[in-house]
Amino acid sequence: MTQETVTLSDAAAKRIATILRSDGHKNAMRVSVEGGGCSGFSYKFDLVDDANDDDLVLEKDSAKVLIDSLSLVYMGGSEIDFIDNLLGQSFQIKNPNAVASCGCGTSFSI
Repeated sequence: MTQETVTLSDAAAKRIATILRSDGHKNAMRVSVEGGGCSGFSYKFDLVDDANDDDLVLEKDSAKVLIDSLSLVYMGGSEIDFIDNLLGQSFQIKNPNAVASCGCGTSFSI
């Protein structure tokens, strides 16, 4: 697994900034990895107030994303993207560490 940083696409930054503006009470989106999902691990997205001491903080335009150090082990080298097409809208994580993922795109295995 790579220990590289995580990047944020322009589309994801724009969508996160819109979400944060519309919420008004939270100032960042936390992306984390937890056990579970059809492929072993799944991504979790939460709106939060503050960063923790061990968080990687990604900022792009008006978007702010937090990733804790444990999740970063599984997400290093990934890109967080936002897809808006005929199938719907969703955040997607392009993770070079994942060897398999499920059809829904929210869980993966390493």
